[in-house]
Amino acid sequence: MSRQIFNRSVKVDGIDIFYREAGDKKHPSILLLHGFPSSSVMFKNLMVALSDRFHLVAPDYPGFGFSGFPDKDLFEYSFSNISAYINKLTDEINLKSFTIYLHDYGCPIGLRLCVNHPEKIARIIVQNGNAYDEGIGPQWDETIDYWQNPTPEKKAKVSAFLSEEGVKMQYTAGLPEELLPRVSPELWQLDWDCMKRPGNIDMQFDLNCDFENNIKMFPVFQEYFRTHQPPALIIWGKYDAFFSVKEAHCYKRDLPGAQVHIVDGGHMALETNFDEVLKLIIKFLG
Repeated sequence: MSRQIFNRSVKVDGIDIFYREAGDKKHPSILLLHGFPSSSVMFKNLMVALSDRFHLVAPDYPGFGFSGFPDKDLFEYSFSNISAYINKLTDEINLKSFTIYLHDYGCPIGLRLCVNHPEKIARIIVQNGNAYDEGIGPQWDETIDYWQNPTPEKKAKVSAFLSEEGVKMQYTAGLPEELLPRVSPELWQLDWDCMKRPGNIDMQFDLNCDFENNIKMFPVFQEYFRTHQPPALIIWGKYDAFFSVKEAHCYKRDLPGAQVHIVDGGHMALETNFDEVLKLIIKFLG
């Protein structure tokens, strides 16, 4: 059985969408949706490990990774629009039914796809991704204050994460020292290399401000859970410095059959807890 990853690109409404693909299309499919500030590269190890029994597709969003980066005057960088493009990608490559892996930004992008096209969703895997208010802890207070009362001074402060050190912190923040050697430096360096392209930091800031609309969508996401009851696996790194671990068990309010696992890792659990996450996914998908 081949474990080869293929690196492909397809035009969606005129925009090049890069995606990685592995595994036999006859097998059950998994759509892997990356978070900030990453790209499909975060899933390479997982794709190799699962490609003997699943068909896997991991796209880069417009403006991320190796996908096209259209000018923001020509493309709406919102979670809603990016979700629409990812849905169109699934149509372009004839991906009709799949398990959806939701991480960080990939959660509101993917959950919009779930809400709008529930017939495509076989199961959901959430790894440190928001659908409940409890995940938005005090670390978000300054950002929310900026959304509600923007000033240039506040913008300078809340946009500090859009820097080389800020990108590295997405991988390392909150981690105990003994877990730091598990984080591959090429990942955050690749992220930063993409982000420092002319205009990308401004785009990323605008998109981050649109996160306010994701929070407003939480009741819609929860209604999807209650109505459709997709089989769900919730994985949360307890040291996540961005999304509170208090959220993990909230999913069981609306998905009482959900499997919830708190791992001894951080926001990027595929880096810090790969073996454990892999075993949980294999067991969940049978």
